[in-house]
Amino acid sequence: MTVTDQIRGFARPGPAPATPAGAGLAQGTALKARLPLPALVYLLTVVLTIGFRLGPLYMTTLRLFLIVMIVPLMLRLLSGAYGRVFVTDILFVLHILWAAAAIGVNNPDQVVQQVGSVGIEFLGGYVVGRAYIRTPETFAALCRILIVMVLCSVPFALHETLTGRPLIVELLRKLPGMTSVAIVSIESRMGLERVQAVFAHPIHYGLFCSVAFSLCFVALRGAISDARRYVTSAVIAATGFLALSSGALTAIAMQIGLIAWASMFREVRQRWWLLIGLFVLMYLAIDLLSNRSPLQVFMSYATFSAHNAYWRAQIFEWGLANVIGSAEKDIVGSPLTGIGLNDWVRPHYMYSGSMDNFWLVMTVRYGLPGFFFLAVGYVVAIARIMRRDFEQDARLTLFRRAWVFTFLGLTFTLCTVHVWSNIYSFIFFMFGAGMWLITVPPGAGADQPTAPVASSATRFAARRGDAPRTADTPAPARPDGQTPAGGMPYSRFPPRHPPRDRS
Repeated sequence: MTVTDQIRGFARPGPAPATPAGAGLAQGTALKARLPLPALVYLLTVVLTIGFRLGPLYMTTLRLFLIVMIVPLMLRLLSGAYGRVFVTDILFVLHILWAAAAIGVNNPDQVVQQVGSVGIEFLGGYVVGRAYIRTPETFAALCRILIVMVLCSVPFALHETLTGRPLIVELLRKLPGMTSVAIVSIESRMGLERVQAVFAHPIHYGLFCSVAFSLCFVALRGAISDARRYVTSAVIAATGFLALSSGALTAIAMQIGLIAWASMFREVRQRWWLLIGLFVLMYLAIDLLSNRSPLQVFMSYATFSAHNAYWRAQIFEWGLANVIGSAEKDIVGSPLTGIGLNDWVRPHYMYSGSMDNFWLVMTVRYGLPGFFFLAVGYVVAIARIMRRDFEQDARLTLFRRAWVFTFLGLTFTLCTVHVWSNIYSFIFFMFGAGMWLITVPPGAGADQPTAPVASSATRFAARRGDAPRTADTPAPARPDGQTPAGGMPYSRFPPRHPPRDRS
């Protein structure tokens, strides 16, 4: 019985090869499991930004929710209530503590407000994901809810790309005593208005859609019919395109590339090491043969125009100089605590102080230690999840692959865009929502066993036209009248190993 047979509802009928025990969730689980209420409330506050004043502080529904949740959840997380405490948990806490120290050195009057908002959004989103997404069932429910959210935004996105009016934001801003994100006015591209939908910037909406792409196309393989999966994934990608953001398109394009690579080389066990080797070889070739750096070449293909590529390369060069210093640019670096919220040194023609590089912003603001705590925690978690062996559990393999593909795409995209506020919190919520993959035992993708792989004797009997023998079928007695242990027949043909999942 295949994963498709086990997960009913929208499953495509028809015979398929047998899979090992634990290959999928129980019947209907992927489509019937419910997302825990706190996680659902969190997602609603992410996509419906309602702001209000609480005394001198500007609050949002997301921040208010996380203020209530963060302390008990963090205490339970660090006490081991949500499983083993990972090095990533510790490093992420150290990142925020170092950020507080860096802001205290550079902007002591803004420590409470800045660290309070950023720390709550970052750690709050992460710990909600860690606490409430801890099983295959809840992860499947999360995939489904995110897909539904993107699909529900499609009519509003189509209206906005034609008119430039974000209807949901306009409605929220009209609520008495409330406000929402600012309505951005950005130059149109290709004759279309850029869609911000419900987020602070079109880039954020595009990233939100890109997160749902692999969760639909990869994670729900076998849980819904192929036709529905292909169509839904195409709609998600097209909706993300309406943001007209090179960052979002880069994330989706990378996911498509990784999916294609996994499909084409599914018989090659070392396919991912081969891909890494090709990337290293390509980097060295560009560095040797091009008059531009590999970073500049990457930027030229990851942006809509050569001007944007040049601009981002300049941002990276000057931003790094603000951290490590540059005698040529007459900049005294600040590698330990960064520059905090102060303006960074840049050429006079760079009139905008924005940095289109999330990782660079973390380094410039909080120094090298702040970047180190964040980046190492991020990379260690992804590496540990990538190394898990789920070959005997097809469902966990698909969940792991979808999550890893999503964050590999986001890793490169965050080199070309900056994120803040709701989408910043959401990205690390999704990161926390995948941490259960580090410790989940293979086979947890099914809560009732599937049919065992047929032995050689069973296959031989089937070819003779006999009824196939299963674990529940009484085994023939031996010549001495005894039945072998386990009730399975003896055979001179030793059973073969279960086939590896190469999907």
